[in-house]
Formats: sequence, C-alpha cells, structure tokens
Amino acid sequence: MTTPHDQMIAAARELAPLLAAHARASEEARRPADEVIDAARAAGLFDMMVPKRYGGLELDLDTFFETILILGEADASAAWIIAFYIEHNWMLCQFPEDFQQELFATRTHVLAPAMLSPSGTARRVEGGYRLDGRWQWATGIVHADWVIAGAVDREGGRPRAMFFALPREEVAVEDTWYMDGMCGTGSHDVLIADRFVSDDRCVEIAAMMNASTPGGRLHDSPLFRTPMAPILSLTAGVPALGQARFVVREFARQLLHRYDQLTLAKQAENTSRQIRLARAEMTVRAAEALLRDVLRDVLARRADADEATRVGWTTAIAHAVGMCQAAIGDVCEAAGASSHFLSNPLQRARRDVNTIACHTVFDLDLRYRSLGRVLLGMPSESMWH
Repeated sequence: MTTPHDQMIAAARELAPLLAAHARASEEARRPADEVIDAARAAGLFDMMVPKRYGGLELDLDTFFETILILGEADASAAWIIAFYIEHNWMLCQFPEDFQQELFATRTHVLAPAMLSPSGTARRVEGGYRLDGRWQWATGIVHADWVIAGAVDREGGRPRAMFFALPREEVAVEDTWYMDGMCGTGSHDVLIADRFVSDDRCVEIAAMMNASTPGGRLHDSPLFRTPMAPILSLTAGVPALGQARFVVREFARQLLHRYDQLTLAKQAENTSRQIRLARAEMTVRAAEALLRDVLRDVLARRADADEATRVGWTTAIAHAVGMCQAAIGDVCEAAGASSHFLSNPLQRARRDVNTIACHTVFDLDLRYRSLGRVLLGMPSESMWH
C-alpha cells in the first residue's frame, strides 16, 4: 500500500523535470513559473505540514527533506519557493487556534511569504497591533494569499519580537528583486502602512523557537512541538544540497562529451578533472550525511534537546551548506570558460548556492561562535537555535 510519504516522493520525482524545464525562464522573468506553482499545488505538496484536522497531510520532516532534495536537484529557486510555502504553513499552524480555524475553514493550505527580520514597527492598540514598515526577502510574495511579517513590540518594558499574519491585499509589493542568484524566487519587498492586526493573528518568535506556541499545545503531532530554527535551516539548506548533487552529476556528463583543445583527448581522461570530480563527490556526500544526521537527531529529540544540541544542529546545517558551496565552486573552476554561458546550468547553480549561503541562518562566523561558546560551557548568545 502506498503511503502519503511515498506519494510525496513520487510527486516530487514527477515534478522535477518541470522545474528543470522552467529554470532558465524563471530566472529571466525574476519570478516562479505559474505552471510550477500550479503543479506543486495539484500534487498536494503545500498540504504536507498542515494538520489532518484541516485536511492536510500532517507529514513530518523526513518526508519534507526527501521531497525538497529531489526538487532541489532540478532548480534551486523553485525548490526554495516550494519548501518555504510548505514551512510557512507549519508556521501559521503555530498561531492561536481561532486564527487557524479561520484560515483553514475553506482550504487545506495558504501560500505566504514570511519576512523573518523584525524590520517593521508594531504599536500596541486595543485588541491587537498597528503594523508599519518595509520588509525585504518576501520569498513567495508573487503567488501569495497571506503574508507573515516579523516586528518588535517595544512597549511594556520588554521588547518582544513577534510574527504577524495579514491578508495579501493589505500589503503593497515593490519590485526590487534584481539579484545575481536565486533570481527565480521573485522575493520582492513588502510594504505595510499602518495596518491593524488582531491578537489572534500574532505569535511570539521566541515561542516558535522554543516550541511553546499555541499550535504546539493544540496539535497532537510532534511536528508542531519542534523548534523553528532547525526546521528553517533545513528548509533553506536542502535546496543547496540538491543543487550540489546535480552539479556533480552534470559535471561528469559534460566531461564525457567535451574534448581538450590541445590534446584532442576527452576531458573525462584528464587526471585533474577526475580528481576535481571525485573530490566534489566526496564533499557533497559528507554534507548530505551531516544533514541527515541532524534530521535524525531533530526527529528523535525535538524540543527536549538542550541548548548545546540545538546550537549544534544549526551550526552543522550551516557547515553542510558551506561544503555544498565549496564543492560547486571547485567544479565550476574546473569546468572551463564554457561554464559561464548562461545556457550552462553549472553557473546558475553556483550563483544560486552562493546566494543561499548568504542567508542569515548560514552565517558561519556567527554559527561557529555560538557553538564554540556552548562547547566551552558558555551561553550561545543567539536566538537562532
């Protein structure tokens, strides 16, 4: 009997060629292809982390990991969008119950960006907050129904970083997505002008980090009592692993069909190319093993893990992404000038993963510092664990 897990894996394999076929056009258009988003919706991918009580599949991180890894091999931008749409539904299921019931009353998922940086202003008023400001990095805004915005409530003596949920029609979008990597995500800026957000559409970021949200108390699945930081890090990191696996395979394919201009021998017979290929393969395998080790530990411990373990998770994921970035760079250096043609997917993989590696959760200096501190018995001084 086919399980929902197996169905998601099969759906990802069926979708992957579509993602690959649209990758270049999406990059040029600076937005996800409608056909890709429609196909992912039809396949049920966006229902993956939604509770069964709302008609979702309520599948765990192991299914999510395998699905996004397959899509990541096809196109980093599309895999990134799909992964974050899935993860942002998980975030919305951490909000108060009244809002969840409203949100999922007539649907099994929503499409929403989540701007994590608390760059806007939240002003406390009766029954909720007035939200105002500009947010960058709105991954998923092109096809969004809702948005999630981070902001800080500075009243009451203790600043509180919070997430606020608003319908898409209550925000404005400014076309700012001119990037050298991850162009196909269309992650434009969002502007919110003095909008009211009721209390049931707010949740503290610290509660999501500590797995102590209203949704965690409401839903039975341990998925909803998992700290946010490792989920966010895997969401951002697995597309990079997928692209690194693709690059190794694509480099081997190109070597078998290219000839050295001086010796006229196949480049596959060149010793230095063989070494680069093997080194990249080993680096990517090691990165994948590290990510899978974190995944297993998160599934086993979740919110029961102590601070040192959680810091270890996020540092290991960031380190693995750095390994993928290095392996892709190593391959592209050996691939010659032809790898710089825009028609060659190797250069897009390099630019995309270089951009992914700049995500705040992959700041290696900060991650290493936090891990170094906890290894010395000191507090990490970071909320991202």
